[in-house]
Amino acid sequence: MTDTGRRRLGRPPLVENRRQSILDSAARQFAEVGFEKTSLRELAAAMGVSKATVYHYFQTKQEIYDAIIVDALRGLAVSVEAALDGVTGAEARLRVFMTAQGDFFERHYWFFVTMLIGLGGMHSADMRAEALLWRRRHEGTLRAIIRDGVAAGELRPVDPAVTGRAVLSMLNWMVRWYRPGGPQTAAAIAADYHDLLVRGLRPAAEPS
Repeated sequence: MTDTGRRRLGRPPLVENRRQSILDSAARQFAEVGFEKTSLRELAAAMGVSKATVYHYFQTKQEIYDAIIVDALRGLAVSVEAALDGVTGAEARLRVFMTAQGDFFERHYWFFVTMLIGLGGMHSADMRAEALLWRRRHEGTLRAIIRDGVAAGELRPVDPAVTGRAVLSMLNWMVRWYRPGGPQTAAAIAADYHDLLVRGLRPAAEPS
């Protein structure tokens, strides 16, 4: 989730790598310990760098927090859209949407956890506006899948907004209990959720 959109011309790759390392370390600290209980001194110590190094990239702890949330939402939206490219059919697109979010969640676990618990605590109006833009874009992608499926007769008539919120609630709730490295990947669990949504709890029909 390197912030390539904000990269300054002429800066060496090391700069972006260091910035990303700060965000990666901070995301884990914030998720495990909490934002209030994490100091810049502790963050710098965990990385093995000085506070001055952290201050070179971020002026405050809050700025780091806000950047993590924006990067997570941007990365999620872009990753899911890339996975959907070329996929047709409402059920197939819904499945890819859900499994792609599960995969992103697992690969960027600490970012995702921090994002879910931190969106309401953003201080920068500009950063919050950007975060909401990416969140609405991601939600809009899902609602479009449902709306188009209903219009094509592939899905029964449902409210895209209500159904979309239900889908995202299922996926986002995984953060409360899922940990990477378990017997199932997050994408596999998302696929099970998809099958539950589409097929319900009825057993498969016996072959005639």
